[in-house]
Amino acid sequence: MKIDCFFIPDNAVSGISEDDYERVTDIITTLKAYARLSFQSIYVVDYFKKDFLYVSDNPLFLCGHQPSDLKKMGFDFYLKHVPQSEIDMLLEINRAGFDFYQRRTIDDRTKLYISYDFHIMESGRKKLINHKITPILLDPNGNVWLAVCVVSPSFNKQIGHLEAHKEKCVDYWVYSLKSHQWEQKSDVVLNETEKEILRLSTQGYCEKEIAEIMSLNLNTLKKHKKHINKTLGAYNISSAIVIAHQKKLM
Repeated sequence: MKIDCFFIPDNAVSGISEDDYERVTDIITTLKAYARLSFQSIYVVDYFKKDFLYVSDNPLFLCGHQPSDLKKMGFDFYLKHVPQSEIDMLLEINRAGFDFYQRRTIDDRTKLYISYDFHIMESGRKKLINHKITPILLDPNGNVWLAVCVVSPSFNKQIGHLEAHKEKCVDYWVYSLKSHQWEQKSDVVLNETEKEILRLSTQGYCEKEIAEIMSLNLNTLKKHKKHINKTLGAYNISSAIVIAHQKKLM
């Protein structure tokens, strides 16, 4: 299998010059600064040159490699470190994601991000990670030239979970790997009491302390937490915090 499988004809990038690359220097500098402050694992995909333009040095995504190694490997990294049984899924996610972008207006394309989960192999062990990827710059035809991806541990227990989200939009889209179709859904909403419980939980307060701070009966607090987990599809309050952050609910 070749890396060209990740670069579909519908997103054939053209009209990019070396002068254009000079103009993205400030973008890369900004991403480097963000990676330092957030400790996030970040990389920039160049769909014109079909490689990585930038890779941060956060070890989550590197699988023991140096950032310079990954830049040389490019998308061969996936062929080497993603389990063979998941490669076809990853390619379908790639195709479905680009198909979704192509159906949007050009103005909307830089307001969208795609999220999905898959394993990478490190030292013989599987690590379930989440990718969130969004365009930075488009070519003159509206195709994705540069995209930035943030890699983090997945809060899910299984691979897949392909979603598309739009900036300042309560609706989102979920892709089914069974029906091979996108379905539009409405995002969840938390009330102010639930948000405050999550914020206090993030700060490390225990249930008794949160109940005292918020003047709640302990049983009432537990009911709120149970509702939070059900609303977010979380397994516990820790995963609820992660999901709430990712959905920008806090």
